[in-house]
Amino acid sequence: MADVSFGGLVREMRQARGWSLRDLGERVMFHRGYLGKVEVGERFPERRFAELVDGALEARGALLGAWEAEADLRRQAERIGQILSASVTDSLKLLDVEGTDDLDALHERAAALPVDYLSTPPGPMLMAGVELRSEILGALRQRAGADGRSRELYRSLALVQGVLTYAALDLGKPDGAAAHAALGWRLAERNDDNELRVWVRGTQSLIARFESDYGRAQWLVEDGLRYETSGTGRLRLLAGLAQCRANLGDSPGANEALDLAEHEREHLRSHDSAGGLFEFSRAKQHYYAGSSLMWLPEHADAERAAREAALAVSIWEHEPPETRSLDDEALAHVYEATARVQLGDLDGAASAVAPILALPPERQISWIVKRLDGLADKLDDQVYARSHDARELRDQLRASAG
Repeated sequence: MADVSFGGLVREMRQARGWSLRDLGERVMFHRGYLGKVEVGERFPERRFAELVDGALEARGALLGAWEAEADLRRQAERIGQILSASVTDSLKLLDVEGTDDLDALHERAAALPVDYLSTPPGPMLMAGVELRSEILGALRQRAGADGRSRELYRSLALVQGVLTYAALDLGKPDGAAAHAALGWRLAERNDDNELRVWVRGTQSLIARFESDYGRAQWLVEDGLRYETSGTGRLRLLAGLAQCRANLGDSPGANEALDLAEHEREHLRSHDSAGGLFEFSRAKQHYYAGSSLMWLPEHADAERAAREAALAVSIWEHEPPETRSLDDEALAHVYEATARVQLGDLDGAASAVAPILALPPERQISWIVKRLDGLADKLDDQVYARSHDARELRDQLRASAG
C-alpha cells in the first residue's frame, strides 16, 4: 500500500471494495459529504471516526495507525507554528532595539546553519535558528559593543535571520518572513555590509513574488542592484528580475535578464563569504530560469524553461549534501512538469513530477503546494478538456497539494 495520508488511505481501501461514499457512510453513520472531505484532506476527523472506518473496511489497524501518524504530524506542525509566531514577535521587537563566551563556536554554528538548511525541513531549522539567535543575543548583551567582535556577532545574527526568513516563507508565512528580513536589513545597514544588503533585497523580492506583488518585487531587485558587491549576490538579483519580468508578461526582458546573469556567471571572479542559503549556485540559477519562463505562452520560453529546470535537477542530483538544496530540487521537478504541460507533453510532465508526489508531508513546503496547485489549474485548460491522462494527473496533483 502506498504511503499516503489517512484520508487518501480511506479512499484507496473504500475504492478497492467497490464502495461508494454513501456505502461507507451508511456503515459508519457519517454523511458522505463529510467522508468526501476527509478523503481529500479538507477535514481531519476524531480518533473515533478512524476506529469506525478501520472496522468497517476490515483494515486491521492500518487506518488507525495512519490516523495516529498524521495526528502526530499535525501536533508537531502546531508546535512549529507557535515557535514561528514567537520568533516573528522577537524580530519585530528587535527592529526597535539599537551570552556565551565562546564566540568562535557561535560564529561557526551561524555559518553552518544556512548550509544545513539546504537538506533539512524548515520546521527543525526554525527551532535551531531561534535557539542560536538567543545565544547570540546573550553574547551581544554581555559585550554591549565593548570590543570589535560585536560586529562579527551582528553578522552572525544576520545569517540566522536569513535562516528564519526562509523557514517562515517555506512554512507559508510571508508576513513572518518579511519581519525577519526587515531585521536582516537593519543588521546589514548596521554593519555597512553590501553583500548582506544585496542578499536581503533579493530575499525581500522573493517574499513579494510569493504574494504575487511583482511591482514591489521588481523595485526591491532594482534597489539591490545599486550596491557593489562580490560573490553571487548580483546573479541572484538578475534571476529575480527575470522572474518579475516574466510574471509581468515581458518575455524579452525576462530572457535578457537570464542571459545577462549567465554572462556574469562566466566572468565571476569572487566567492560568497557565506554558504548555503547565501550562495547562488549554478543549479539555483538554472532553477530560477525554469521558474521564470514556465508560465509564458511562447513555445520557445516553455522549451527553455523545461531545459533549464531539468538541468538544475541534474546538477543537484550529483552534488554533495552540503550544497544540494532538496526543496529547490523538488520545485525544479514541478517547474519542468509545468513547462512540459505548456508544450503539450503530458507524459513528460507526469514523469517529471512523479518524485514530488511521493514526498512525505514534512517535505511539502508552501512553495511546493502552491506550484502543484498552479500546475493542476493549468490542466483544467480547455485544451485538455477531453484528455483522460490530464484529468488523472490533475487529480493526483490536487490530492498531493491538498
